[in-house]
Amino acid sequence: MSDANAAGADVKITDVIAHPLTQTLPRPTVTSWGRYSEVSIVLVEIRTDAGHVGVGETLARFSPRAYADLIETSLKPRLLGQNPTDITQHWKTMRRALSGRAGGMLFEAIAGIDIALWDILGKIAGLPIYRLLGGVGRTEVAVYAASVNWGTDEFMDAELDRYLEKGFPRVKIKVANPVRDACRRIERLRKRAGDDIELCVDANWAYTLEEAIEVGRALTANGYFWFEEPLRPEDEQGYEQLHRQCATPLAAGESNYTLDQAMRLVSNRTLSYLQPDVARSGGISETRRMAEFAAAHDVSYAPHIGMSGIVCETASVHLAAAMPNLRAMECETDESPFKTAITGAAPGADRQKNGLLPVPTGPGLGIEVDWDAVKSLRVQ
Repeated sequence: MSDANAAGADVKITDVIAHPLTQTLPRPTVTSWGRYSEVSIVLVEIRTDAGHVGVGETLARFSPRAYADLIETSLKPRLLGQNPTDITQHWKTMRRALSGRAGGMLFEAIAGIDIALWDILGKIAGLPIYRLLGGVGRTEVAVYAASVNWGTDEFMDAELDRYLEKGFPRVKIKVANPVRDACRRIERLRKRAGDDIELCVDANWAYTLEEAIEVGRALTANGYFWFEEPLRPEDEQGYEQLHRQCATPLAAGESNYTLDQAMRLVSNRTLSYLQPDVARSGGISETRRMAEFAAAHDVSYAPHIGMSGIVCETASVHLAAAMPNLRAMECETDESPFKTAITGAAPGADRQKNGLLPVPTGPGLGIEVDWDAVKSLRVQ
């Protein structure tokens, strides 16, 4: 038995700590849902008796203390004294903490723990997570800038120019109602970007089916590469009908918690791009299952990270590096303390060059958390 395997065989989890964090965004995010000036996450810290510390992130944009309480009262007791490398068993055990259909806070809480367990596994093995996942020889991943926020013509022009100046060859644009303004700006921004820049849009469920069909025509006429979340995630029949009437490929999946929630629209290829968020979709373990299921159906994988932190972003980079069907990963460009203060690593938006982001090479996630910085952001 190797030293790494021997060390992993006897390791036990000694503590699980949930850190609810809230911060004011330096630049508000504006979508069809509204204007966001404050956002939260929960960092999960797992300690072992061998000195390994793993970190994960839970998508908990609001009410972070409720997530922290769920983790520490319902999930932590199921993990204490257990070997952290038994990740599949821990996932199944945590799933049984609450009955009912898969989803909601439980799966976002599980996601944070699962990421932390993979971080520990990598540190025990001395390998980065993307290597543990098998990998396809990829050492950098394609990213797109997110996002041109919804606003006036002049505001959106300036947002687009900012991303082009940063060297992004791919940019996502937020669209909303009224439809006429959305269609006009789709055309306007294409002309401003030129034909060599790849553009996609995200509607954040803004439209009815009829409205989405109209917006889809504008996207097709202007060469956009995807139409993201035009309809409510529950409206699977609507997505299927839109797919038949819209030539622009459809993208969705950030609202899915588990593989079974992605199966229908992937297996019938209504979606061309599946976009699970590792901090919501059960962590690395379940997101990997989604990405591999998509690959088996010739559907591309496009990780979503939204208004998350550096831990979510880094876990997404490892998955993106390992999955054979990667299209491009979301790269948030906001100067959030969740991305700039929690670790010594610069956020992806500052490290990307020409739309390519290098994959961390250190063991586990390959980042070290500044716990003093975490303490300063912690919800009191």
